[in-house]
Amino acid sequence: MSYLEYNVKHVPSGPRKVLYLNWPLAILLASVAAIGFLMLYSVAGGSFSPWAEPQIKRFALGFALMLIVALVPIWFWRNMAVVGYGVSVALLIAVELFGAVGMGAQRWIDLGFMRLQPSELMKITLVMLLAAYYDWLPIKKTSRPFWVFLPVLFVLFPTFLVLRQPDLGTAILLMTGGGLVMFMAGVHWAYFAAVLAAAGGLVTAVFQSRGTSWQLLKDYQFRRIDTFLDPASDPLGAGYHITQSKIALGSGGWTGRGFMQGTQSRLNFLPEKHTDFIFTTLAEEFGFIGAFSLLTLYALIIAFCVASALQNRDRFASLLTLGIATTFFLFFAVNMSMVMGLAPVVGVPLPLVSYGGSAMLILMIGFGLVQSAHVHRPRGAI
Repeated sequence: MSYLEYNVKHVPSGPRKVLYLNWPLAILLASVAAIGFLMLYSVAGGSFSPWAEPQIKRFALGFALMLIVALVPIWFWRNMAVVGYGVSVALLIAVELFGAVGMGAQRWIDLGFMRLQPSELMKITLVMLLAAYYDWLPIKKTSRPFWVFLPVLFVLFPTFLVLRQPDLGTAILLMTGGGLVMFMAGVHWAYFAAVLAAAGGLVTAVFQSRGTSWQLLKDYQFRRIDTFLDPASDPLGAGYHITQSKIALGSGGWTGRGFMQGTQSRLNFLPEKHTDFIFTTLAEEFGFIGAFSLLTLYALIIAFCVASALQNRDRFASLLTLGIATTFFLFFAVNMSMVMGLAPVVGVPLPLVSYGGSAMLILMIGFGLVQSAHVHRPRGAI
């Protein structure tokens, strides 16, 4: 019996698929989202509007989408990888041509009932494409130059479009996430060593370009770097966000000030308290214990994804699961590093906790793909 025939015969079908969902993972996702609802309720001064109520509705829709995606056979999503990537690229080009502008950046397409951020969709479809590519490619060709060059193009083209918006944070996530999928697929480490060396040269060139006619970053991006290196140099200007964030983090102590008792957020000292800096509100109100509890939930989500991937003998499904888990990890790792002053402020939301529509829905679709890979993996021995 071929592997494909075995796979078709030994996976659940019909309504029985619901029983094979990774329910611990689903419960963990709902738990993290519930923490987000709680914090959005708090930063609104004890009100479900304007943030908590829409977020609850979006999560409910996202959870339903996750279940729908999970029940569709994983082979269908493998076949849709190229289509999904192409649609994402087309949407990024559409943003370039007539996208909506917000907070000085052109990142959204206004659909009337919601504003879609195509770069969020690209994070998932890029992982799908790379997983499908390495599933199709014979393992012995994985590290050959030509076959390495193609996925590099797949990663760099959308990264270039995202940088033009400009959205440095998402561009970094796309490059890092794509590179990690390639590494997990078995691309030789020497390629990554060369990239790291080139990255060192690029960082040097970026600093040397400042103030010249060929400046490589926007002025506000240089200010973010300055703020990261020395926040106290401009505490009321470029360094204000991170300074207030550190005050909120430190004032929480071990157990926090108490629910809805955070002075930094309640008195509006904390910027973007419902989006990028919501983690500092959590740390101020619930202290180290609350922040560590959220981090533990995130770690458990990653652990369940990795365990599912290791149990799956389908190369596409395994790489897809690991790729989405990696993307999820980068989300919260970058956000937490940013608000703690360990990385420059690049505008990356805290997954499932920060207020936002596109990020919430697309991330839940991504976990729907993880669930599909889990549900439709072959069981038993060949």
